[in-house]
Amino acid sequence: MSRLFHFYRRQAPVPGERQPAPTLAAMVWAGLRAGVAAALLAHLPAQAAAVKFQVSGAQGQPLADAVLMLEPQGAHPAVKPLEGIDVAQENRAFLPLVTVVTVGTKVQFPNRDSVRHHVYSFSEARKFELKLYVGKPEKPISFDKAGVVVLGCNIHDQMVGWIVITDTPWYGKSAANGQLSLTDVPAGNYTLRTWHAGLPPGSPGLEQPVVVGPAGQTVAVKLGVR
Repeated sequence: MSRLFHFYRRQAPVPGERQPAPTLAAMVWAGLRAGVAAALLAHLPAQAAAVKFQVSGAQGQPLADAVLMLEPQGAHPAVKPLEGIDVAQENRAFLPLVTVVTVGTKVQFPNRDSVRHHVYSFSEARKFELKLYVGKPEKPISFDKAGVVVLGCNIHDQMVGWIVITDTPWYGKSAANGQLSLTDVPAGNYTLRTWHAGLPPGSPGLEQPVVVGPAGQTVAVKLGVR
């Protein structure tokens, strides 16, 4: 045992002693390991954080039903269509008033009233018409283009609703207190687009730059809505 220990001790580098140059094979192997490590680090997901928003109007009042969309600067990640989305007609009103969906989502328009409705949209993002009907239409309507769709009823002029179609996976709608929290947002540079029904017709929403750090943050949004 002592002789074996003595052998291994003799293999340790001696200070000041010239070491042999690495072989070509060793240099190639070291380069490969460094390249693999760099590739793995490059493909690691950016650290995600929670981002909170506070939306207020022109007089500082909290705004409900504001749609906030964090759009990454650069390539947009693919979004998945949502399932089971309904925009109902109930008590001669659209319910919910504002609906947010991702590109490619199919939406049903069930009529829960005892009267017939004639739902339509002339918006550029999606033009369609569901002529006088009760119950549930045979087929849903597909929304394949990002934008804002204004809903109306050809029988009841007071009925109005909105569908916002987004192509980013980081979106949401503010609550009654004007607040929204988005989780799992990768750190990076974004454009925040905020839309509200009180903005001028045809407005794509307010844009502002947002930099998301690994610790998360709170973003204040103020719209000229009374």
